[in-house]
Amino acid sequence: MIKYISGIFLLFLFLGCYKEPQFDLKPAIEFKEIKKWVVNDAFSNSKKDSVIVSIKFQDGDGDLGVNDDEKELTFKTNFIYNIRVFRQKNEKFNEIILVPTLSGFFPRLRTDDKIGPIEGTLDYSINFFQAFQPKKDTLKFEIFLKDRTLNVSNTIETKIIVLNE
Repeated sequence: MIKYISGIFLLFLFLGCYKEPQFDLKPAIEFKEIKKWVVNDAFSNSKKDSVIVSIKFQDGDGDLGVNDDEKELTFKTNFIYNIRVFRQKNEKFNEIILVPTLSGFFPRLRTDDKIGPIEGTLDYSINFFQAFQPKKDTLKFEIFLKDRTLNVSNTIETKIIVLNE
């Protein structure tokens, strides 16, 4: 009996020591990595550069992402992630506008409607068909997020990546 009581006491002691992290209500992001590999597109039989940008995030109330109803009713063109693309030319980076835009929406990261801190990694995949990219196209990206209450995160910049090598 004492063995069980000791075990239960230790369990409560361990659970009582867990302290929930405290994050700002405004999302915070950090650049993690950018990866690229060349693949053959199955439909067009042409080469494309497949790029994945990974960012770390923290949010104090966990209201990142939207469901379909929220996307349709609330945000319209007020995207919850924004990506700006910069191309290097003559050793200077200038913003380029891609159509369609890379900015958009992602699903709710917390689906239980609880309010509380969340953190993790978001990965964003982008494909660039080499037939439409200049040779040795040098790009970098700027990214920021908004939560459902439209708090805006800091802006991060990726490392430089070279496409169509």
